[in-house]
Amino acid sequence: MAISGTLEPPTKKPILQVRSLRLQVYEHLKELMNEGQLRPGAFLDLRSLEGDLGISRTPLRDALLRLESEGFVEILPRRGVRIVELTLERIRDIYQIIGALEGSVLRTRPADVAVGLAPRMERLNEGMAHALDLFDYDRFYERNTEFHDAFLSLSSNTELVDHVRILKQRLYDFPRKHEVIREWEERSTHEHEAIVHLLSQGDVGAAADFMRDVHWSFDVQSPFIRRYYGVAEGGTRAAR
Repeated sequence: MAISGTLEPPTKKPILQVRSLRLQVYEHLKELMNEGQLRPGAFLDLRSLEGDLGISRTPLRDALLRLESEGFVEILPRRGVRIVELTLERIRDIYQIIGALEGSVLRTRPADVAVGLAPRMERLNEGMAHALDLFDYDRFYERNTEFHDAFLSLSSNTELVDHVRILKQRLYDFPRKHEVIREWEERSTHEHEAIVHLLSQGDVGAAADFMRDVHWSFDVQSPFIRRYYGVAEGGTRAAR
């Protein structure tokens, strides 16, 4: 049976916002921490946040639960939500975990892949040294992240890579410092050189051990850690 007339073009449906409200709130709170507007040790004013963001308690609660699972905040019954402070104990634990995970990723690389990685990692490390010469610490941080991502990105274990990324955010981004201990950063580039050299020789196991036992060793890096974070023994923040 023939149907007369012309077909109307299908009505376009509005494109749904990809990111959920919960994710938007989560990212906004992390941005506030990164900028130092929410300081470590401070309690959150949840009513004020709801009003500022124009949201209900549900997406805020969901975002806070995620932040708690990642170690950025702690939810204290009958007391509220507090931004987690970095104590020496927390930093020690984070260093141990990152060293073990990054070392394990390196160890899974075949020798020929490791050799192929070495030139790119060497160029990124040279970029770090150049950024130090220019006192461009933001670029130094970017090249440093790219140096480690050069081998982390080859891992098929996305949960591991995401966990390492979050742990590094805990160390560096909340709030982000815009100054460095130059002696520490210069030492870091020398340690990178050692890692690159071992990879260029195809000695993946030695590179992984160096990553874990030196580069991410709390005991080795402790003097710089104490100066950078201003923390003393017992997990208390040192006097500034």
